[in-house]
Amino acid sequence: MSLLSLLSSNVNAQVGNLGKFDSRLLHYGIQVGLTMSKFDLEFSSDEALRQELQGTTSYYAPGFHIAVIGDLRLSKWFNLRLLPGVTLITRDVTYSWEPGYLASHRLAELSRNVESVYGDFPIELKFRSIRYNNFRPYITAGVSYGFDFASLRKNRNRTDESIIRLEPSDFRYSMGLGFDVFLRYVKFAIDLKVTFGFPNLKVEDPDVYIRAFDYLNSRTVMLSFTFEG
Repeated sequence: MSLLSLLSSNVNAQVGNLGKFDSRLLHYGIQVGLTMSKFDLEFSSDEALRQELQGTTSYYAPGFHIAVIGDLRLSKWFNLRLLPGVTLITRDVTYSWEPGYLASHRLAELSRNVESVYGDFPIELKFRSIRYNNFRPYITAGVSYGFDFASLRKNRNRTDESIIRLEPSDFRYSMGLGFDVFLRYVKFAIDLKVTFGFPNLKVEDPDVYIRAFDYLNSRTVMLSFTFEG
């Protein structure tokens, strides 16, 4: 009985951390995250190229993200969040050549790697559920603009034929879910988010490795950790 009383007192002692946090109009924080990114590809409609190439595939590859957070309280349930930051991502494209083409082109590349450094400017709407003790789940939805600084160097370097050039600007929408943990001095959160790019990032190029697809856009899954004070 005494053990139960002790446990109960410990739980009660943890309830109500940062009790006035939700009533604040504005607060700030920092976010770090791990990403997995790939391209959504539309295979080339060029019939001549299809005689040489069976298809193209993009697989998820890891990356890293860091951002600052500005959070504005709109109501009891909704917050508006700005999360400007930097994302370093890698994406792979694999080429499935016809056996006959590989036999006559022994130097044909089977894959290409695309590295990007994005300056991201997302805006999100956060819907918060009822707080339970020091925990509270939430969902998010938003849009973002990303500028790929690495693409500037690649697009100017026209002598390098071993890269996939991309348009520097990318627009995306996102959906996510997570939960807040109210600690003694800061609010900690973990969330999982998926972002979908909708513009075509392909830069027209006579290179067969670029002509292998008509359309590509970005997709990223992010697991992030935030600290807000």
